Order: sequence, then structure tokens, then C-alpha cells
Amino acid sequence: MAKGKKIDKRTFLKYSICGTCGLALALNGTSAIAKGLSKISGNKFFSGNDDLWKWSIEARHYISTPKGVKCKLCPHACNLKEDETGDCRTRVNKGGKLYSIAYGNPCAVHVDPIEKKPLYHFLPTTKAFSIATAGCNLVCLNCQNWTISQVSPLESKNYDLMPAEVIKECLYYGCKSIAYTYSEPIAFYEYTYETSKIARQKGIKNIFISAGYINEQPLREICQVLDAANIDLKSFSNDIYEMLNAGTLDPVLNTLKILKEEGVWLEITNLIVPSWTDDFNMIRKMCNWLYNNDLDDCPLHFSRFHPQYKLTKLPPTPTATLEKAREIALQEGMKFVYIGNVPGINAENTYCPSCKKTLIERRGYKIIENNIKDGKCRFCNERIPGVWE
Repeated sequence: MAKGKKIDKRTFLKYSICGTCGLALALNGTSAIAKGLSKISGNKFFSGNDDLWKWSIEARHYISTPKGVKCKLCPHACNLKEDETGDCRTRVNKGGKLYSIAYGNPCAVHVDPIEKKPLYHFLPTTKAFSIATAGCNLVCLNCQNWTISQVSPLESKNYDLMPAEVIKECLYYGCKSIAYTYSEPIAFYEYTYETSKIARQKGIKNIFISAGYINEQPLREICQVLDAANIDLKSFSNDIYEMLNAGTLDPVLNTLKILKEEGVWLEITNLIVPSWTDDFNMIRKMCNWLYNNDLDDCPLHFSRFHPQYKLTKLPPTPTATLEKAREIALQEGMKFVYIGNVPGINAENTYCPSCKKTLIERRGYKIIENNIKDGKCRFCNERIPGVWE
């Protein structure tokens, strides 16, 4: 597959192993949280005097081949020679072993409302402690977080936050869950997995916000410690996946089915990009596939595109396009269909699929009214799928 770019031994030792990643003086995109972190757990930005291997860990899914090491984490199946990195920028062949250099070094740390993920049927009104490292195994032309997803952890400003420390911070901020988000948790798989294991022991929920471009074995492994996921189903066309995202469709569809099968609460986001993913026939086929694969009770979020990264010349998605997509989804049998990134629209509310009354009224990320009691509609007693408490 993709050959990757080389990291010489000195650079790998200096940055990846010794932990001087970025020589950061401030955490990307944060202020209060970053300051709070250093007060709570004594965490610090990288000084360059850290213990050997601190920011690296042997990858969980790879094999040795005559051509080097082959990563088995995602469908790219990168074959890496000595010192080469994978497409995700977070995996390096060193000495015939594959190492992740995205471990304990997040470049983004925030406390978010759960509705921002977006998760509308999972612990509403609670807070999620959200973390991300640099790196991603896709290259989406419309990526809103491209400043961290399209760089290596060697290039980002990072914070010292090992898994046990993540748990401490999560508890301190009163968060019910940890969200692995912003860039791509598949790229920092080992960090996500180890943190999730500890979180489970402490009664903290784990949330996977991902594009879902992952192989079956590592997905089933991490499902054992996940509670919820929002998967970005970017289109229902393999050609568009290749050109817009540098991926393919089938692995993502397989991810959706496996998450459902493994009992992970699942919500799905479809970003409608003008001239790319706004074909109504394609949207109908997508919704029909979801319905026929028993995913009709998974909330579907149609999200408005805003010009980003390589697609700055495109206009924002017209509201009428989003409303039409929602109408199609409901016609095809999807029970809970939402529109995101359009303030003040009624399509961010939850309606009972039986009596049609408003169950949850939302205004942005705030809940104004909640008529779900014990997982059921307060008006007609219809069971509403989700994790409500």
C-alpha cells in the first residue's frame, strides 16, 4: 500500500521516544482546561527530559513480512520498511516492530456536552471528557480538524496525559464519559484501548467518535470496552470515498454492522457536501441499506457542511437540502433523523415514532424539555432506543 514517509533514527529517538513532541508551551485550542490539568494532576508540557519510550508503545495489530512490517489495524494495510510511517502518521517501523507514537500525548483536550459529539440518545445533558492526538488514517478534503488530523504527533503541540491521568481528569470535571474524538481514535488506537479499559473499571463510559475505517479484528477487540459510537458515514459511493476521503465504503458499512452486533450504542452522521454527497438517490440508497440491516433505530444525523480545508470554495449546505434528506430518511423507515449545524431548526428535537409527540426539545447543545422516562415515551409508553441513565 502507501509507502509512507521516512523518519530517521535520530528524529525518532529524539521526538517519539524521548517525548519532546513539538516542544509545546501551550495546548492547542484550550486555556482553562489546560491550566486546570496542570493543577490537578501535575501534568506538564513536554520538556525533552522524559523517560525513554514514554510516548511510544508497540502496536497491537501488525505482522512481520519479508517486505517489512504490515499494519493490520485498518484497510490501508500499510507495509512499512525500517523507519517508515503509515498513512495515519502515528505508526513507525523501528527494529522490525511496529510502534504507535500516539500514546499519552494528546494535542486536544476539552470538556464537551455529549450532544456535541453528536450523541442524542446517550446520557443526555452529561459531559464528555474529550481527547485526541494528531493523526488520521483518512485524508478528507473537507476535514474541519485538519490542523491536527493531517499532521504527525511529532509536529503537534502535545500534553502529557497518560491513561490513568485521563481518568483522574475525567472524574475531576464530573464527566460521565470519555470521548475519543476530533481527529481519529483509530490512529491512536492503543491509547484509546488502554484508557478505555481503566475507565470501565471506574464506571466511566467510553465513546468512539470515528470514521469507522478499521479492520474487523481490532474493531471487535475495542468493542469490548466501548459503550457508544458515532460513525461518520461519509457517503454511499465507493468512488466518492476514494476521491473525497482516500478510503473505501465497504469497511465502514462492516463497522456499522459489527458495532450493532457487539451491543455498542450507535449513532451515525452523514455530512452533506454540496456537489459531492448531496445526491438524493444516493441518500435514499444509504437509508434503505441502513433499514435493511436493522439499523433503523440508530439515530441518523444529517450535518451541514461549512467550507473547510481543501473545499473552501464550496458553499454551505442549503437548509432545504438537509430537510429533503431527512424527509427521505423518514420515508425509508429511519426512526430518528436529525439535522445538525443549523441553529434553531426543529429537526434537532427527538420525536416519538409512535405518537409523534416531542420527547426531547433541544436548542443547540442544551435540552429544554425531556419527556423520556425510564427509557419510554411519557405520553404513550413507547420504548425509545438509547442509553438514558
